[in-house]
Amino acid sequence: MEMPHNEMHRSHRIGWLRAAVLGANDGIVSTASLVIGVAAAGSAHHEIIIAGVAGLIAGAASMATGEYVSVSSQADTEKADIELEKQHLEDEPEFERRELAEIYVKRGLEPDLAKEVARQLMEHDALAAHTRDELGITDTSTANPIQAAIFSAVSFSLGSALPLSVAWLTPHTTVIWTTAASCLVFLMILGAVAARAGGASIVKGAIRVLFWSSAAMLATFGVGKLFGANV
Repeated sequence: MEMPHNEMHRSHRIGWLRAAVLGANDGIVSTASLVIGVAAAGSAHHEIIIAGVAGLIAGAASMATGEYVSVSSQADTEKADIELEKQHLEDEPEFERRELAEIYVKRGLEPDLAKEVARQLMEHDALAAHTRDELGITDTSTANPIQAAIFSAVSFSLGSALPLSVAWLTPHTTVIWTTAASCLVFLMILGAVAARAGGASIVKGAIRVLFWSSAAMLATFGVGKLFGANV
């Protein structure tokens, strides 16, 4: 009796997972850092919250715009390459077949088998074969600007709302340390969840996020102290 063969690959999550993790991480770190920096400068509690809200709105808009523009540029490049490949297939089909066969030889196939594989794949869908194996463009890696922009903006807003809520509910005298501590907890959870969704080590993902985020918050705390109103 054959056992069922179940494979759960995660490569289809790359596009939205990258945007979501980047947005949430940036939202938590940038807002917490902003709150800590403004608080370290001796600002009043309501001024800290106003700065945090402004940071949330500006950051979400910036993340959405930046992701849309950058991923659109990637999509434009992919489309241009595909159009160029389509033209090459029309003008030099035999050269393109040999080129595809050489790719398969480099991957380990015997020359005769590589030629036969290239021939059959090109008869089936020449453009798809070259797009995938020559250009490295697949359905899972194809850029989606709108998806990236939406996931980035929403995830940034959600991430930013966490430290902002803590700062709002925390007494002014302890806002710096409470915000920093809660931010580290949020980031540790985010790193672990992102690693789990991507099939990576949960511990390694959490530590990686914690280290760099702690450095960012320490830097803004130092700047706030250095250029604060009480200096």
